[in-house]
Amino acid sequence: MKEAEIHTSKGVMKVKFFEEDAPGTVANFIKLSEEGFYNGLRFHRVIPNFVIQGGCPDGTGAGGPGYSIKCELDKNNQYHDRGVLSMAHAGRDTGGSQFFICHNRENTKHLDRHHTCFGKVYEGLEVIDEIRQGDEIEKIEIIEK
Repeated sequence: MKEAEIHTSKGVMKVKFFEEDAPGTVANFIKLSEEGFYNGLRFHRVIPNFVIQGGCPDGTGAGGPGYSIKCELDKNNQYHDRGVLSMAHAGRDTGGSQFFICHNRENTKHLDRHHTCFGKVYEGLEVIDEIRQGDEIEKIEIIEK
């Protein structure tokens, strides 16, 4: 089982993946992380009480890894709640590298089964609230548990 540590300029968020529920999305995130894709990218979209979003190589919200992955919406854990990692996209099956982390359930429940939830922050939840637009993702470390 693998986990991730998202190192930011505001602290570290530790993530447990939903490997059974979103195996393709988890595998893609792990691959990009291990390749260093996210290192030095910024949180380009921060909406208080909603989400923090990163993973865009050009910092505009329009960039990606050069390919798309399929949404995985049918299994368990497809509910947006505080700390949930979810795949951003421009329409079904168009995700790639951009992800967001939810601030709360109240303002994100409409995203359920529209965006693939693939993990959840279990330590460092306070970092979500500290992130501001432009803050850096220093690196994402994948850890074997």
